[in-house]
Amino acid sequence: MPKWVQVVVFTSVGVFAYGGIVHLGDLLGVRPGGPNPSTPIWLMWYFALLTVFDPLAALLLALRRIEGLLLGCVVLASDAVANGYANYVLDTAPGVTLGRIGQAFIAALAVALVAAVPRAAPWLHRPGRFRPERSAPAGRQHVGDPRQHSQHPQGGAVVHERGGGSQP
Repeated sequence: MPKWVQVVVFTSVGVFAYGGIVHLGDLLGVRPGGPNPSTPIWLMWYFALLTVFDPLAALLLALRRIEGLLLGCVVLASDAVANGYANYVLDTAPGVTLGRIGQAFIAALAVALVAAVPRAAPWLHRPGRFRPERSAPAGRQHVGDPRQHSQHPQGGAVVHERGGGSQP
C-alpha cells in the first residue's frame, strides 16, 4: 500500500475517533458549546447516531476495509450538511463563529476524502475478498483463491506467493 494511502487511512481513523468522542460528549452533555435545548429532535438523533457511525468508520478503516472508506464519506458529507444547518440556519449569530469554522473544516475533510476514494479504494479490502491464508502443501495453489492472481490497482497482473511477496 502506498504511503499516501496509509496517510489517508491513518488520518481518517483519527478524524473519526475524534468525531466519536465529540459526539459522545454532546450526547452526555459534557462538551462546552455542544447542541442547545432548542436544537430540533431529528438533528439531535442524527448527532447521537454519529456516536456509533464515527467509531465504526474508524474501526473499518483501521482494518483497511473499503466499507470504512465509503461509510466515512457518507458520515463526513452528512455531518457537514447537518452542521451547516445548525450553524447557518439555527444559529442567528452574525459573522464568523467557532461553529461555522468547525463546519467548514468538516466540509473540507469530506471533500478531501471523497476526492481520495477513486485512488485509495483499490488498495483496501473488499467484502468477501479478504480471507485468512490457508495452509497448503508447497507448490499447490488454492483453486478459486483470489489472492493467487489479481489486478494491481495501477494495472498489470500481480502473482501472490505463499511467503507474502508479490511481483509486479
